Amino acid sequence: MRSRLRANALPVGAAGLAIAVVAWLGLYGWAWTDYDDEARPAFDALVNGHFTSFLQLAPTYGGSLLMRAPFVMIPHLWGGGELAIYRAAAAPCLLASACFGVWLVARMRGLGRGRSAMALALVLCVANPITLPALEIGHPEELLGAVLSVAAVLLAMSGRPVWSGIALGLAIANKEWALVVTGPVLLALPDRRPRALLTAVGVAAAFAAPFLLAGSGGFTTGVKAATVNQSPIFQPWQAWWFFGSHGHIIRNLYGDIKVGYRAPPGWIGTIAHPLIVAVTVPLTLFCLWLRRRRRARPGHEALLLLVLVLLLRCALDPWDISYYSLPLLFALLTWEALTFSRPPLLALAAACAAWVVYQWTPHHLSADLQALTFLAVVIPAAAAVAVALYAPGLSARIGIRTRHGGALPTPA
Repeated sequence: MRSRLRANALPVGAAGLAIAVVAWLGLYGWAWTDYDDEARPAFDALVNGHFTSFLQLAPTYGGSLLMRAPFVMIPHLWGGGELAIYRAAAAPCLLASACFGVWLVARMRGLGRGRSAMALALVLCVANPITLPALEIGHPEELLGAVLSVAAVLLAMSGRPVWSGIALGLAIANKEWALVVTGPVLLALPDRRPRALLTAVGVAAAFAAPFLLAGSGGFTTGVKAATVNQSPIFQPWQAWWFFGSHGHIIRNLYGDIKVGYRAPPGWIGTIAHPLIVAVTVPLTLFCLWLRRRRRARPGHEALLLLVLVLLLRCALDPWDISYYSLPLLFALLTWEALTFSRPPLLALAAACAAWVVYQWTPHHLSADLQALTFLAVVIPAAAAVAVALYAPGLSARIGIRTRHGGALPTPA
């Protein structure tokens, strides 16, 4: 036990310092963020003792607010103001990323990975370039969802259906996009899949029930909007962009005109979000079919499927924005760290590419060029992941030739 504590002391200290710096840089204020519009009214009601109002004012991700409610009540003990509440609401999300980073480093150490690989993995968990925009926009819960989603698949891979179901249920309660994680979880489980599914449904329903009983308008309206896109949000960083039309005045939430933006087609609201969940079904079934045909399968297959479905989630969602890539980054990092003996360079490249696409291009390129840049990154990435998942023999042959050329090593 003492040796384990000594081995993890440095990663724990580094992770704690990193999240403190990230929190200092990103949690400087809540005004003009999504937190101000969506979560703050509910949390204000909670700290003032109005639990029913908290349930009624909660947004579609009310389950996430309910999970973090104990942390939000802590500043009330010393009379902390709204800024303290805002930071307390983000604290468990940052702690989750730090804990996951320490666990991943410990796992890599057990696999004999080098210090540089472990250091890079820890940095990408707790201080990657997308975490800061997520905090600034007001969505720290995406970090929590990322950790819970990857944990659900890892627990399934270790043959723990109940714990995997609990993690999956918490991820869905945190945010509904985690429904796409169901396929990778079922693929990872060797058996007892119904037990994991029932557990996930029970946990998610337990968090949704208080909001439904309280008649939460924000929660029910948000769930409907998430199921059938009733929002005018239409970002350049998604596959549907060029189906939109010019010639319309598009404004942001603050009334400013978004120059060069397109208006979404009318049919996009009907198919986009359901398609994101539906597409995971054939992708998962194809993996199961290949496995039953005794075809060669890649290592950590379920994690690779998780990478693919989260990548498609970003591509197919008209609302796509920078923090949507956080779960994808965590899934890719975990797969790469557990599969390869080298440092997680693919995850590093993905983090840098996400920063360029979501943070750099809006200040330097037109909306159409932003969309083209996004597609130029996502289409080759999706093709590469699909080849690695469904044709590992071809992927291995390419990898061997590349390795002989002096680039990527083969999987450990």
